[in-house]
Amino acid sequence: MGKRIVVKITELTNKHKISIRELSRISRVRHAALSELANGKRESISFSHIVKIAEALNIEDIREIIDLVDNKDKD
Repeated sequence: MGKRIVVKITELTNKHKISIRELSRISRVRHAALSELANGKRESISFSHIVKIAEALNIEDIREIIDLVDNKDKD
């Protein structure tokens, strides 16, 4: 089975009432990378991008950005 990391881009943009494009602008993370994460087309993200997103949105708890889930739960 195993675990995988899910980056919660859609939840973040909804919670903060911003678009993926705006998140890209304020975090300085490529729009294409954020869009691919949001659409499940990419499963990896660098720690530096997580830090940039956290700083841009004033997030102190990394669990707001990523989740660890069972592989069987893949959408």
